[in-house]
Amino acid sequence: MIPTQNKITPATGPLKLHPSNPRYFTDGTGRAIYLTGAHTWSNFKDMGKTDPPPPFDFEAYLDFLQQYNHNFIRMWTWELSTYSYDGKLTYAEPFPWRRTGPGTALDGKPKFDLKQLNQAYFDRLRSRIMAAGERGIYVSIMLFEGHGLHASLTPWCWDGHPFNIHNNINGINGDADSDGRGIETQTLQIPEITALQEVYVRKVVDTVNDSDNVLYEIVNESGDYSTEWQYHIIRYIHEYEKNKPKQHPVGMTFQWAREYRGTDDNLFNSPADWISPSPDRGYRDNPPAGDGNKVILSDTDHLWGIGGNQAWVWKSFCRGLNPLFMDPYREVEKTDVQGEQQTTWTDHLLDTPRLDPRWEPIRKNLGYTLAYTNRMNLAAMAPRNDLASTEYCLANPGVEYLTYLPEGGSVAVNLSDASGKLAVEWLNPCTGEKMFGETTTGSGSREFTSPFSGDAVLYINSGGG
Repeated sequence: MIPTQNKITPATGPLKLHPSNPRYFTDGTGRAIYLTGAHTWSNFKDMGKTDPPPPFDFEAYLDFLQQYNHNFIRMWTWELSTYSYDGKLTYAEPFPWRRTGPGTALDGKPKFDLKQLNQAYFDRLRSRIMAAGERGIYVSIMLFEGHGLHASLTPWCWDGHPFNIHNNINGINGDADSDGRGIETQTLQIPEITALQEVYVRKVVDTVNDSDNVLYEIVNESGDYSTEWQYHIIRYIHEYEKNKPKQHPVGMTFQWAREYRGTDDNLFNSPADWISPSPDRGYRDNPPAGDGNKVILSDTDHLWGIGGNQAWVWKSFCRGLNPLFMDPYREVEKTDVQGEQQTTWTDHLLDTPRLDPRWEPIRKNLGYTLAYTNRMNLAAMAPRNDLASTEYCLANPGVEYLTYLPEGGSVAVNLSDASGKLAVEWLNPCTGEKMFGETTTGSGSREFTSPFSGDAVLYINSGGG
């Protein structure tokens, strides 16, 4: 059974840290906003093996998100006009700058004028933000992209970049050390480039500042060389929005890079409002409980590439995290293993989605978790490993408890803070089916046995569900 939204409720905001439970954001009403959903590479820029690439059907993608009861996406960008991971060229467009020439860039098209912004790019950005918000979907705008620079194949990892001196009419050279990667563009080494990036960032902010459903992400998987640059851009957005009508959360995600791997400390010590960490602290199999230091959007993109399972969804949820899925949104072609991160490259660039059924459990269970948050007083709930024998429990002691049983079977739940009768509900994460157990009472520890085989979710509450 796939959860669906019977009624479309527009996203409200802008989001800010919940004052009493900063594991989550709030829209200002006092309720906690839990974020979860499936994102995919070409949901903003068109990307494909043809030039021009096939257009991405954004409305169909929103239908997909709504069908699975998701409320959050990362809206991807890509910095390379032409790139390759598999030896075959892939094309991406549009770009923030106009291609006016004179002269021809290395991809055979007119050179970029980095002093002229491309209004069509920002019009697309705004229209997609607005369309998502009308569907109740929050969007993190990815401002920059780093993985392609340090991990895609030469020569297009740099030959496809607007800041390549051969690709712009402004004399901008983002590859100061001439190593063919241009990672200097995501540092503070070249003031002229930082200034261009700031102009672009201001334009993005001006374009969507009035939107309630906006968040920002500085860059996807740039290396540890980008730390101070990312901190600078985070602070820059905070400062620029300070005197704007609305202020929006800014995020920093895992600095995955084979030669330049960052640490989670870089994220936790950052000025970001939200972060997406690496696998290093157990976020794949036994996530640490969120303590409210940062809102944590735990993303399979940074944990596996493409991977995870329904157990990961519920473990993350019970530990006060906001789980996200990197969805191929197409059939899988092949898998490459890169160091500690598994990356599955897909033919995600076709006109018609063919959803890989292997990832259905994740898609569905993300929606199941969101459905529970709409029933619970999430603002009052916190991870309480000590209250359940499985050590996966999100609870407002005395009022409601949501417990995950990774192996199914039985679980002991400490209900000492509760009194009176409590409703008992089971969810089968494999089927979406709910079953109601006999009511129970508090004032002690109680043992509950799942009525079905396999992993299980137990929800106990004092309000009758």
